[in-house]
Amino acid sequence: MASSAPVIQVALPRPLRRTFDYAPPQDGGIPEPGVRVRVPFGRNNVVGLVVGVIDSSPHELKTATQAIDDTPLVPADLVELARWLARYYHHPIGDVVKTLMPVSARRGARAAPIDAIAWTPTGYRDEADGLLCRAPKQRVLFERLCELGAVADADVAGLGINRQALKALLAKGLLERKVLLPPYSTRTSDIDPTRAQSEAVAAIARSLGRGTTHVLEGVTGSGKTEVYLRVIDEVLRSGRQALVLVPEIALTPQTTARFVERFGAAATLHSGMTDPQRFDTWLKCRNGMHKVLIGTRSAVLTPFADLGVIVVDEEHDGSFKQQEGLRYSARDVAVKRGQMLSVPVVLGSATPSLETLENARRGRYVHLRLPHRVAGSSMPAYRVVDIRGERLEGGISRHLRRAIRDHLAAGNQVLAFINRRGYAPVLLCSSCAWQAQCDHCDVKLTYHRHPRQLRCHHCDRRRPVPRECPSCGSRDLALVGAGTQRAEEFLAAWHPEVPLYRIDRDTTRSARRLTADLAAIAKGNPAILVGTQMLAKGHHLPNVTLVAVLDADSGFLSPDYRAPERTAQLIVQVAGRAGRGARPGEVWIQTFDPDNGNLRALIESGYPGFAQSERLRREAALMPPFASLALVRADSAHEGAGLALLQEAADEVGSEAVEILGPAPAPIARRADRYRSQLLLLARRRGDLHRALDRLEAAEPRAKTVRWSIDVDPLDTS
Repeated sequence: MASSAPVIQVALPRPLRRTFDYAPPQDGGIPEPGVRVRVPFGRNNVVGLVVGVIDSSPHELKTATQAIDDTPLVPADLVELARWLARYYHHPIGDVVKTLMPVSARRGARAAPIDAIAWTPTGYRDEADGLLCRAPKQRVLFERLCELGAVADADVAGLGINRQALKALLAKGLLERKVLLPPYSTRTSDIDPTRAQSEAVAAIARSLGRGTTHVLEGVTGSGKTEVYLRVIDEVLRSGRQALVLVPEIALTPQTTARFVERFGAAATLHSGMTDPQRFDTWLKCRNGMHKVLIGTRSAVLTPFADLGVIVVDEEHDGSFKQQEGLRYSARDVAVKRGQMLSVPVVLGSATPSLETLENARRGRYVHLRLPHRVAGSSMPAYRVVDIRGERLEGGISRHLRRAIRDHLAAGNQVLAFINRRGYAPVLLCSSCAWQAQCDHCDVKLTYHRHPRQLRCHHCDRRRPVPRECPSCGSRDLALVGAGTQRAEEFLAAWHPEVPLYRIDRDTTRSARRLTADLAAIAKGNPAILVGTQMLAKGHHLPNVTLVAVLDADSGFLSPDYRAPERTAQLIVQVAGRAGRGARPGEVWIQTFDPDNGNLRALIESGYPGFAQSERLRREAALMPPFASLALVRADSAHEGAGLALLQEAADEVGSEAVEILGPAPAPIARRADRYRSQLLLLARRRGDLHRALDRLEAAEPRAKTVRWSIDVDPLDTS
């Protein structure tokens, strides 16, 4: 029988593309959108989120078991954002809700933030004489607390304080338990801003209370962070909150340190935190206790009591795009959220993405520029090194070796950049040309020397290194190419007197290790830094005067249409580590293709020149940002099954307004023993693309052995 009473629409944290109608719980009123409820689903009781209330339902309804929250846990703006995410990314609403809420929230944990408590003396020592004359231990503790002033509850055990004695002093009125609030403050900066910084701050400040998006394009070392700090200072003075997104966990500690120095406190949110920690931070942002939140991608989905500004630092970075599940772009979601809440969004970068630059060119975003470095430091000089026909040692040419020697002899630091982990990307037999391949993926195994093994960087399987060729029995096995380990080994042997720091994902498993390495580097003594893109992002290394890009070719020559843009951004970002102090910097770029058009444009005209030439190429090819793109992926343990399902999908979405490319095997056709296929949909108008994807969702092609997903605005087509 259909229901005509009020009905709650519940999204369940499952990969389901629909909500479910339930009758409200019998022991209370009608839960509002944003309230968690327990509902019967199959044989279980499941925690779901109310996303709507309607007058009636055509279905026979089950009754919700319990409303977990008295008031909405998820604010109305986030419920609306969840619906938008499901529509725009064509993703199951249940999985969107699962992404939106921390694990503890999905499990039904009580929405009570953990208070930071301090024990504080309330009486004077002479007042305590009569109360403590027969309690000498309590008297000693009371006098100690008077000297300390206050003790955080979290520090009680470490200080050897007896809790029973604390409770006795509390009962006698000599102590009180106070809830500690984060010590936020605003203070005037002692840094004199440049004219460009002042103009940028003023422009953003004028838009407070409006959903304007600003592109802050500033050369490396131009002081973008100081602009962020001054804007956030304005926001905090008005009693509102600020959200700052950074691309990786590795950047969170150093960014947080600058914000704490300026504002007294700043909260963080990232994947390295425990579930209870994430939920606690989430709740404290929701109730307004945390005024500044610094976080990685998922922090854009945090609730706030009164958000005033959103900053996306290094907005071009691919880490802002989720590659599994709900494939959202945190940058694009930040822009949408700013529009929904009428708060300004600042997209900062030295190398803005072509999509962002095109939005600025069309007037959708306000373009602000910081064209010069602060403190008078100059931009580094570029030099292209032609390595055709040259024998490289550790991936380094003889000319570059001399430059490294000269910079170290002058007391400076050198950064060698190669965006490839391991020792060598290929193990090859010189006799029969056999190459070490992953048995589970269609990729070559990378040779690692420490520990000595062959490793797949896609499925992470590892194998021992063979003593002889498995194909012909030859012992003449050669290592081809160079990774960070090989460059490290050569440079360490060549300059044993100089400390060497390798920074990649193999050496910096923890933020503590990275922080320790950066602290040692900051002392300014001669040093060699070897690393991947982890070194390119945001680090201030004032004593680096030479940056060596050991391999510029792999990105510029890749078939991926986005690869030249990513490569140019990486080169500019890592080059920006040079010459940030008083001493001028140099950037040496090794290449087998010195006449490459993208490289020449970058060297001769800087990133703006490269972006303009790449923009024209994209426009001619009708690729984003001049068209809208979606990628439908399928994978299966059975070869051919994914292609068959995608062919069915292609038949469903066929339209004159949408160009269909494929289906075809993915560039890496097999990964972790699953065969991968893909279908590209390209449309001049975004609306046409979404209508085609709506048809695909409605058809919902099925195959028992195939998983499929939709990726709107994909960054990675491999």
